[in-house]
Amino acid sequence: MDRRSFIKTAGLSAAALVAPRFANAAEGGFNPTPANGWRVFEVTSRVELSAANGAPRLWLPLPAVEDAAWIKPMGNLWQGNAASVQPLRDAAYGAQMLAAQWDAGEPAPVVEVVSRFAARDRAIDLSQPGKVAPLDAAARRLYTHATELLPTDGIVKKTALEITKGARTDLDKARVLYEWVVDNTERNPKTRGCGTGDIRGMLESGNLSGKCADLNALYVGMARSLGMPARDVYGVRVADSKFGYKSLGKSGDISKAQHCRAEVWLANFGWVPVDPADVRKVVLEEKPGLTLKDEVVIAARQKLFGAWEMNWLAYNTAHDLKLPGSSGAKIPFFMYPQAENSTGRLDSLDPATFVYKLTSKEITAA
Repeated sequence: MDRRSFIKTAGLSAAALVAPRFANAAEGGFNPTPANGWRVFEVTSRVELSAANGAPRLWLPLPAVEDAAWIKPMGNLWQGNAASVQPLRDAAYGAQMLAAQWDAGEPAPVVEVVSRFAARDRAIDLSQPGKVAPLDAAARRLYTHATELLPTDGIVKKTALEITKGARTDLDKARVLYEWVVDNTERNPKTRGCGTGDIRGMLESGNLSGKCADLNALYVGMARSLGMPARDVYGVRVADSKFGYKSLGKSGDISKAQHCRAEVWLANFGWVPVDPADVRKVVLEEKPGLTLKDEVVIAARQKLFGAWEMNWLAYNTAHDLKLPGSSGAKIPFFMYPQAENSTGRLDSLDPATFVYKLTSKEITAA
C-alpha cells in the first residue's frame, strides 16, 4: 500500500490484516491466538490532526505490558498518509509507541492503528504465600525511585509512615495503604482526563480528590516511599464488566475510557494488582447515593485488592517520558495519544485540533 494513500474503512477485516507494516510479536502478522480460554481483543485507534502550522508529529501508545499469566500483546498494524512512521520503545520502561510525522503540505494528516492482545482475569490468593523469585535489582530501583510527580520524601513519606504505623509485613502495609486511599479520597468528575498524578500537591492542599491517575498514583507514591516496589499501569478499558459494574467497563467507542491501575510487589506473592481508584469510581458512578457501606461497593473494595478484571488493555508503566524527537517537555505518563506541531505540544484532550477515536471489539481466533 502506498504510504500516502489511506484506506478509509470502519474497521479492518481479518482478510485485510495480511500485509502489516509492523507486527511487534510475529513476523508477517499477528501472533496466533493464545489458548486456554484467553479473551482476544482488537483495538483500533484513528487519529486526525489539524494541518494548521504544518509538519505535525504524533506518538501513539502501543500495548507493551506482557505477562504470561494475564496479558499477551499480539501485534500492531497501521496505515495512513504520514511521511514517516516508526515503532519505538522507551529504554527505561519498555513503553512502546508508534511515532509518525507528516509533511508540512499534507492537507489532512491521519493514521489508523489496529492492535490485538489477549487477556484473562488475574487474582492473587493472598492467603496462600508461595515461593517467588526476588525482584531483580534494576527493577527494584526503577519501581522505588521518585519521579517528578511521585516524590518519595517529605509529606508523602510522612503520611505513609503514619498510615502504616504498627503494620509488620509488606502485605500488611500494602493493605493498610489501600484501605486508607479508599477511605480518604474521592473521585472528582470535573477532573480533566484521568488527572495529573501530582501527589505532593494533593497531600499538601488536603484535596484528595481526582481520578485514577491521581488516586492510584497516591497509592504508588506512598508505597515507594516505604521502599516497597510499586507502579502505575496505564491503559484503556476495552469491554463491559462481566460482573455487572456498569462503571467499570466500556466497549465500542472507548475514546474516553483510559484508565490507570496500580501494582505493588510483595514478598511471596510477586506483583499484586490493586485499584483503589475504581472503588471510588463505583461509589460515584454505579448508581446515585452510594457510600462505602453499600454492598456493591464493599464487594468491589474486597475484589480490587489483589485482583483485576481484564476487560482492559495495559499499555505501559512509564513515568517522566521523553517523546523521541519531541522539542517539548517530558510527559508525566503515556496513556493518551500525544502530538505537536510548529507551535508546540497539542492538548490531547482538545478535539478541536487533535481528533482521535478508539474503538474496541472482542474477536474470535484469527
